[in-house]
Amino acid sequence: MRRALTIAGTLAALLLWHVTAPTADAGRVADAGPSWQLRFSDGFNTPVARGRFTDCAHYVDTPKAYCGGLSGSVRTNWWAYPHGWPDTATQRDYPVGGIYDPASTVWISDGQMHIRMWRGSNGPVHSAAVVPKRLMNQRYGRYEERFRVSKVAPGYKSAHLLWPVVNDSCSEIDHPELEWTETIAAFHHPSNCTRQAAFDTGKRWSDWHTSRIEWKPGEVRFYLDGQLVGRSANSVPDKPMSWIIQNEAALNGDQAAPNSSAQMDIAWVKGWSWS
Repeated sequence: MRRALTIAGTLAALLLWHVTAPTADAGRVADAGPSWQLRFSDGFNTPVARGRFTDCAHYVDTPKAYCGGLSGSVRTNWWAYPHGWPDTATQRDYPVGGIYDPASTVWISDGQMHIRMWRGSNGPVHSAAVVPKRLMNQRYGRYEERFRVSKVAPGYKSAHLLWPVVNDSCSEIDHPELEWTETIAAFHHPSNCTRQAAFDTGKRWSDWHTSRIEWKPGEVRFYLDGQLVGRSANSVPDKPMSWIIQNEAALNGDQAAPNSSAQMDIAWVKGWSWS
């Protein structure tokens, strides 16, 4: 969320587990099984021109939120952080931070959601965070997406995260996360504010991957391309959370160059509730 100051930007202080994952699968992973109930799926079959993710400051941070520039099923299913909200780097007063600007960064075409962050000749990064509304305010769940970074540049990152509806300043679940010039990692920030668990996949953002978070009572598991990356049972959050597909300015010290840009493509997202 806009108030989520993720602490995974500096890996030097973390214990990273490395698990080798197989080559990215070309299709969807197997059915989730009887413990999960499919709640939302989107293969991005409805085109949305760049410039339509506007007027998003309605009922913010709730399932009633909407972007007035959208229509139909996309307006029903998706919300974005409104223009001008500060990203994490700006909140931390980094030399180059970002502001959320969905109108200039997000569009849907050719069966994909595209997220192109950019920086002008000076000023902030134009960041993007999109939210599947049907997966907001959910207690436990399974969250899956297929993505790649089709244009890599220093100074840009993702933190696709579960963030608590009521901020306790500790709970957070992130996957995929880190700068796009680095490797993909997953993080669990325990609700008791003890040390986070961190799991490095060793995989690059520039290839197609399928990530999955499984958040159940007492346990969170992270997968990449069907391979278990890591698990944590330390003070797992038990209050409702929302899934935020958050992309922003880097936190590792890299600064987006003037007149630079970087782009992520998302082929589909799916989400389940815990039954």
